[in-house]
Amino acid sequence: MSWNGLFGSGRRRHVGRLRAGGDVAVDLGTANTVVYVRGRGIVLSEPSVVAIDQRTGEVHAVGADAQRMIGRTPATISADRPLRHGVIADFEVTEAMLRQFVGKVLHSRFARPRMVICAPSGITEVERRAVEEATLSAGAREVHLIEESLAAAIGAGVDIAEPKGRMVVDIGGGTSEVAIISLGGLVVAKSLRVGGYDLDDAITNHIRLEHRMAIGSQSAEAIKLAAGSAIPLREEIQTSIRGRDLASGLPREIVLTSEEVRQAIAAPLADIMTTIHATLEETPPELAADITTEGVLLAGGGSLLRGFEDRVARETGMPVRIADDPLACVATGAGMSLEELDTMPRGRRNRAS
Repeated sequence: MSWNGLFGSGRRRHVGRLRAGGDVAVDLGTANTVVYVRGRGIVLSEPSVVAIDQRTGEVHAVGADAQRMIGRTPATISADRPLRHGVIADFEVTEAMLRQFVGKVLHSRFARPRMVICAPSGITEVERRAVEEATLSAGAREVHLIEESLAAAIGAGVDIAEPKGRMVVDIGGGTSEVAIISLGGLVVAKSLRVGGYDLDDAITNHIRLEHRMAIGSQSAEAIKLAAGSAIPLREEIQTSIRGRDLASGLPREIVLTSEEVRQAIAAPLADIMTTIHATLEETPPELAADITTEGVLLAGGGSLLRGFEDRVARETGMPVRIADDPLACVATGAGMSLEELDTMPRGRRNRAS
């Protein structure tokens, strides 16, 4: 099967006599990085976090090990996410993280794999070039970019080559991608820089303003997972959380209901729903007719929020389904696209190394 327009621009580095490693696909997300190796499937899924010594620049840990350090490091060590809203915020740290992840799965310092990287459809040319350069610097000999919405559809088993309208909503940690796909390309695509972490921030701000208590990002995510919802629940949930009282500075515990958490995250959720409506309004009539029967495909970790599937169905009037593996379907789709690399024209060349 040929997927026209599947990849963005590719860049190629000459590697002389070095032996090439296996082809690799990477879903480089704000929240998690998922790595797919051709012939092996998904071999790594870890948080997109790096812990670095600020004095020496040495990488202390990446992934899950680094995530455990967030908010718990001494002043000389910084544990943070090098991507913001799906794009690179810190080039050197992103390069170091990619290099470590690729090294974990290929086990050879001579490996120079061809790589497919997932990217939001709304990134600028500068942001696209930053992703390419970071990937090449991390050891790739060739890099192609694929839109996350296309990768999600492929990974969910959708035949994107058909002349039929398909709608994909991918809610990631830093971005929400909404796209209409037909004939292997994006007909309408909108990229909103609002995602799961914006829901966490909304919870953090709500607790600070309403309860005068400070909590960390991981505590906010725990609240979202324990009691977050997109619609009223038949039985509302309660969860307790500990934090620092802003007045006394002492630890304190409060109890939150799912109704209160729902109110806290209402604004970013409304932004996502507005983007879904705006995408449908720009969809050509024939493709819109297809979507009424084909339905809406949900992907990404944010789609697992309680009641989100029902809310999208209620507000659009269309059938909605969640991908079988919403957290990994983008990486799986990018990995499946590796089979097309041999038929793709060579991309731009990087400077010789």
